[in-house]
Amino acid sequence: MKRDDSLKLLSEVRDLQIVDCEGRNCGICDDVELEGEPGARLTVTALLVGPGAYTRRLPRWVSRLITPMVGRRVVRVPWNSIEKISGRIYLSIKGEVAGLRTIEDRLETIFKRIPLS
Repeated sequence: MKRDDSLKLLSEVRDLQIVDCEGRNCGICDDVELEGEPGARLTVTALLVGPGAYTRRLPRWVSRLITPMVGRRVVRVPWNSIEKISGRIYLSIKGEVAGLRTIEDRLETIFKRIPLS
């Protein structure tokens, strides 16, 4: 499916794994950003990724409990950065360019320093 094809946002985009142009996992799509005037056609402008996007979907008490631990960071990935959607969301750019992979890269650096034997 191409990014301009018709799709069901909640079932076909939200909660999908995001993969960058190098095949690296970059997170999960937590929400979508829409643009449009009342009565006009809505257009998807971006994917929203990060705890600031998904905590809004949680019950208020859960959000209040986990926000101090995970923060409120939201990364906005422009819709035109999407190559295709087919079980995963494939980007046409590197995750770092989109503002993704910060936690993954930090963890990789830490785990590379740990001796395995």
